[in-house]
Amino acid sequence: MFLGSVLAAIGLEIFLVPNDIIDGGITGISIMASHLTKLPLGAFIFTFNIPFLIFRYYQIGKKFVLSTLFSITILSLGVSILNPVPGLTNDTLLAAVFGGIILGIGVGLVVRYGGSMDGTEIVAIVTSKRIGFSVGEIVMVFNIFILSSAGILFGWDRAMYSLIAYFIAFKVIDLTIQGLDESKAAMIVSEHPEEIANVLFTRLGRGVTFLEGKGGFSGRPKSVLYSVITRLEIAELKSIIDEIDENAFVTIHDVHDVIGGKSKKRAIH
Repeated sequence: MFLGSVLAAIGLEIFLVPNDIIDGGITGISIMASHLTKLPLGAFIFTFNIPFLIFRYYQIGKKFVLSTLFSITILSLGVSILNPVPGLTNDTLLAAVFGGIILGIGVGLVVRYGGSMDGTEIVAIVTSKRIGFSVGEIVMVFNIFILSSAGILFGWDRAMYSLIAYFIAFKVIDLTIQGLDESKAAMIVSEHPEEIANVLFTRLGRGVTFLEGKGGFSGRPKSVLYSVITRLEIAELKSIIDEIDENAFVTIHDVHDVIGGKSKKRAIH
């Protein structure tokens, strides 16, 4: 969380803020408030997040609040220390791209290890229960409003660059949380389940769970194979199935968390 907070501070103060590019959420509001008042950005980031932390204490609990407070404190101190340092580039597109990447890695690390750096999602969670929109939709609307305000304050070209930085950071946050070795779940319906299971274990080192199923049209019992692999192993999985049973029915979908069991790859000698 410390490393993530420091990286987020670098993304903001070395790339985004010097080029009048903002982030979404409380950080974006803080950047605009700092620009208008000429007061330190770190002070606004810390102050604006405090009410959300107090609210979170009663909604989520002490541990998460303390982790978030730690991350926000390091971020606030980081941007204050880096404020006198000149920006690394005056190219706005480069600043948006690399600022978004570094900020995304930083926020992703903090979230991955149990903290948070922005209080707006708690508002979205509470609001979603009342108005029927999802948390993601509410956060998106909130950030569109912030980026539109940036257009009025800094100019519409800067608002568009801010949108680029926000999109890049959003994608990098997901990549950082899930990791490059992203897990996928495969469900396979085949007439040769035992053979496929043996080859998956031999060539990929992946265990398989057999689920009992029944054909909806034929009514005959069928074995459904369930296995967790990485996205880098998808091509090999397809190759194995084509070799054994080209008529097999296969579905592959994302898995965000894998806990317990023997999901890790076994070493094959």
